[in-house]
Amino acid sequence: MAQIGYNETVMDHFMNPRNVGVIENPDGYGKVGNPVCGDLMEIFINVKDERISDIKFRTFGCGSAIAVSSMVTEMAKGKSLDEAVKITRDDVAGELGGLPPQKLHCSNLGADALHAAIKDYWVKTGKISPKEAAAEEGAQEEEQEGE
Repeated sequence: MAQIGYNETVMDHFMNPRNVGVIENPDGYGKVGNPVCGDLMEIFINVKDERISDIKFRTFGCGSAIAVSSMVTEMAKGKSLDEAVKITRDDVAGELGGLPPQKLHCSNLGADALHAAIKDYWVKTGKISPKEAAAEEGAQEEEQEGE
């Protein structure tokens, strides 16, 4: 089995993950998984004045998945929802200093879980309809499949 090489930043976020935990009764909640590798990520957010005031994650998966979850929560904390929803999988992988090619799908999950939590909040507060949230998710999935 080939060894996967991780840089110092990825190892730091894996060994010392930030923002681990659950927010009881969160303002927004996102859960995504990859049935192929078995990774599962949950992101919980609290919002104050349209900014992410608190964010936590719970991840079941490999070291990359944990590092990505940690990094995406660090990147989103304190940002406005409009800024945070623009965080892409490439942004997450870039902040981590890169991931091995076979682990890039993990950065997709982190960004997707964050976006799902924000959309959940927007649906709860009436900014978007559940139908709009579902349509956006479908468009993102089609975009990913084309890569």
